[in-house]
Amino acid sequence: MDTIRSLQYFVRAVELGSLSAVAREEGTTQPTVSKVIAALEREVGARLLERTTTSLAPTVEGRRFHERARGLLAEFDAAVSEARGGGAALRGLLRVSAPVALGQFRLNALVLEFLALHPGIELELILNDRMVDLVEEGVDVAVRLGGDLPPDAVARRIAVSPRLLVAAPAYLERRPAPATPEELADHEQVRFAWLPAGDAVVLHDGARSVTVNVKSRYRVNHAMAIRDSLVLGAGIGMCPEWLVRDLLAAGTLRHVLPGWHGKPQDVHLLGGRHRSARARAFVEFIGGRLASVPGFAAAP
Repeated sequence: MDTIRSLQYFVRAVELGSLSAVAREEGTTQPTVSKVIAALEREVGARLLERTTTSLAPTVEGRRFHERARGLLAEFDAAVSEARGGGAALRGLLRVSAPVALGQFRLNALVLEFLALHPGIELELILNDRMVDLVEEGVDVAVRLGGDLPPDAVARRIAVSPRLLVAAPAYLERRPAPATPEELADHEQVRFAWLPAGDAVVLHDGARSVTVNVKSRYRVNHAMAIRDSLVLGAGIGMCPEWLVRDLLAAGTLRHVLPGWHGKPQDVHLLGGRHRSARARAFVEFIGGRLASVPGFAAAP
């Protein structure tokens, strides 16, 4: 039995949820993939996949085996690269998860640049705003915003984005801009729906911190909707600079209370404990480039 090929087929079957998809990816047939995985199950002595006519999913043993198998493949990948003097071309599929707005506005161009550097790599950029389970969902690297990470996360802090108060000129014509943080209490605030601090806005000027309880009649769970709502004049919002920098440059939004700012937004890269050579290359690339993208700064 070709153990490496068997592990590769099994890992991709779990991640794709289909033997036919694995066959198409590998340029072989579905019966061949099925036979290889069946031989792997006999070798392991446990059923790893539950198969029906319409679905495929790992068993309890299969989920545990999948995590170990990914690690073994990553180690094999690294060993091959090392044996070749580190000069081997990187190949294979890389699955990256990121928040929707961040992926659209800032990561997309970087991903295309990375792919141009590594023509042997295929990359799936999966955009959603929830915290993904890397193992369960077959994700190699996750880009996450904020400091709330799983306790067992293997994370690298790569950049920060200043957080600013902004509003549309139309709103500020109706309601003159606040001159002090305390005057924010007299304004409409558009904020993210699930903020732990609720309607409390904490501002810093470099020497002092001020907490203001504001009115948030409109709360949104998506950064793009917050951005659009602010442009439409819904109120004042605290936003990371990467999200609104283009609108500030165009004059579509204005910086409110420019001497004050919120706590910077952290950007982390999360990955498994056993990363493939292509995942490590992506982490190094994004980790070295994102801080220089407009709206971000190097993590202190």
